Amino acid sequence: MKILISSETISAKLKQTGDYISKKYKDGNLLLVGILKGSFVFLADLARNITIPCEIGFMGTQSYIGTHSSGEVRITLDLQQNIADYNVVVAEDIIDSGNTLKAIADILRARNPKSLEIITLLDKPDRRETDIQADRVLFTISDEFVVGYGLDYNEKYRNLPYIAIIEE
Repeated sequence: MKILISSETISAKLKQTGDYISKKYKDGNLLLVGILKGSFVFLADLARNITIPCEIGFMGTQSYIGTHSSGEVRITLDLQQNIADYNVVVAEDIIDSGNTLKAIADILRARNPKSLEIITLLDKPDRRETDIQADRVLFTISDEFVVGYGLDYNEKYRNLPYIAIIEE
């Protein structure tokens, strides 16, 4: 494995992003939505860098088999609350094809939140298959399969404190 983004670099970006969110949403109900399983580390550390009250919710999806997207997005866990009174910030671990995030964004927009913003830890624009962009990207990476910081390879390596490339 080769470290691509160190834990120190991630921490610095999370501090900046937490400050940004805290200022932008200081006057409204904030709901952070993590997309399981990959975003749980990112969401936890992001939430710890936000200085205003916020709620946290999770959505679960399944679209990967091994290192490849299946092309089908299944919602395996949905939010329980009505989001109409919330400023919703989706914390996504990685935008690859964009299919999963587009499906989630469409579902959430149909529920009429006050606002919807997408923040992603990693963006892989070379793999995009759909017209969706994050409002804020912490890191843009090339088309390599990465693990760590919540991202996995067959459910392993999520616990790494950095982002790494699996070298075959």
